[in-house]
Amino acid sequence: MTTFKNFFATRWGIVSVGAFIGVLAALLQKLGNPGNMGICVACFERDIAGALGLHRAGVVQYMRPEIIGFVLGSLIAAYAFKEFRPRVGSAPIVRFVLGAFAMIGALVFLGCPWRALLRFAAGDGNAIFGLLGLIVGIWIGTLFLKGGYNLGRTEKTYTSVGWLLPLIMLGLFILMLIFPQVEGEAKSGVLFYSLKGPGAMHAALIISLIVGLAIGFLAQRSRFCTMGAFRDLILFRQAHLFLGLLALVVFAFVTNLIVGQFHPGFAQQPVAHTMAIWNFGGMVVAGLAFALAGGCPGRQLFLAGEGDGDAAVFVLGMIVGAGFAHNFGLASSPKGVGPNGIAAVIIGLLVCLFIGFTMRKKIA
Repeated sequence: MTTFKNFFATRWGIVSVGAFIGVLAALLQKLGNPGNMGICVACFERDIAGALGLHRAGVVQYMRPEIIGFVLGSLIAAYAFKEFRPRVGSAPIVRFVLGAFAMIGALVFLGCPWRALLRFAAGDGNAIFGLLGLIVGIWIGTLFLKGGYNLGRTEKTYTSVGWLLPLIMLGLFILMLIFPQVEGEAKSGVLFYSLKGPGAMHAALIISLIVGLAIGFLAQRSRFCTMGAFRDLILFRQAHLFLGLLALVVFAFVTNLIVGQFHPGFAQQPVAHTMAIWNFGGMVVAGLAFALAGGCPGRQLFLAGEGDGDAAVFVLGMIVGAGFAHNFGLASSPKGVGPNGIAAVIIGLLVCLFIGFTMRKKIA
């Protein structure tokens, strides 16, 4: 057990987790998930928001088991290795707002950092602008970190606090079992289901759940984080986490080649648009929000699984943000940026800069 635990702290450990995610993400697409979206934390949380009726965009409504698996898999790993530490910090409303704008920025681009990497690995040239925007957003965030930005200390809390988000996820899974999709019906009991579009494309429930559990378990062990990888590379010149991202891209690329999912180009890529400046701008906002919150969307799910109440608030902020994005015309579509998406990017950037500038402690 000790050897297994220590392995994921090594270079080969993080590389193996990145490779694992890259292969499984590409295979999930082959098994039914949307194009270039074998795994996308932002998109899948958006689908969950739709399944709960927080927005009524009929093409993106489905209770994604992968997200549920991420949290519960992390919970299992945390308990198995005695790392379940219920904790909370300060400024929960700030974390909620950062989660909401992180989601809005990601939906302007149409993908989280993981999907940006997976889109790139499948040949989508538009992902290059998204990745550049992500890096710029994280770089701005590192400037705030060096300038004393801090959301406050984290403290131990009741065990029940750490269990709340895992219990919510378990509850959502039970709802899905009680109200499964009925063929040809857009609503089953209290849940909404897409009949067409990305929300109607999904791998089998049990496969998606098992993959989510496995990734959640391994990512908790390895501290896999897209934002953290770029932050560490920029701030400390440390490439440990970054090697995991490289492995994800390389193995997803090879898997896509093998199964015939590599299609290079910019036009007519699945669930993507070609408005480069807003692909870039949306991910600048998302990257900055991730940096200020302390983790990418996947990492926030894994942290919540090991008892971090702050991460749980960020996750809930993202889910609510998805509702706002679709209800107010902020999210993009393959046709381009939503009618109010450009304004949302500008407002999101201003809000994140406001938080960054006003929550700095003077360094003695």
